Amino acid sequence: MTRSTHPEVSLPVEREMQAAVEGQRALATYLSTSFKTQRIQIFDDKDEAHQIELPTSALRLLVDILAELADGNAVKIVPVHAELTTQEAADLLNVSRPHLVKLLDAAALPFHKTGKHRRIRFADVMQYKSERERTSEEAMKALAEQAQRLGMDYE
Repeated sequence: MTRSTHPEVSLPVEREMQAAVEGQRALATYLSTSFKTQRIQIFDDKDEAHQIELPTSALRLLVDILAELADGNAVKIVPVHAELTTQEAADLLNVSRPHLVKLLDAAALPFHKTGKHRRIRFADVMQYKSERERTSEEAMKALAEQAQRLGMDYE
């Protein structure tokens, strides 16, 4: 089953960012517990409290989401097993769709076809992205070491 991972995206406004900062701080204090679930209270529009039991792992994820919102970033959640279109995968990798298609044709990323359309697993895209970032960091480190050996100080 393919789901769209790019619904309408909106950046948080200042009030949401501040609420995210406060919420992140408050929730983070409860994450060091060894409990598998946590109970939280949510208040409805009549100011009545309702207790909800959540997995602690979900609260950890919520803290991460709040951290991103606090920094002014939009957040999307994609299931690890999700399948992406070529455009969605290209967007995640910050490359053009034609470039992504070249990567697929070169077998740099595994994919399968659904009818005439290519589908790429989210987990495969993230693994490729991680490997690409690691390779880039290693290259930058090698360049920095070479610059130091050659006495090319950039002060």
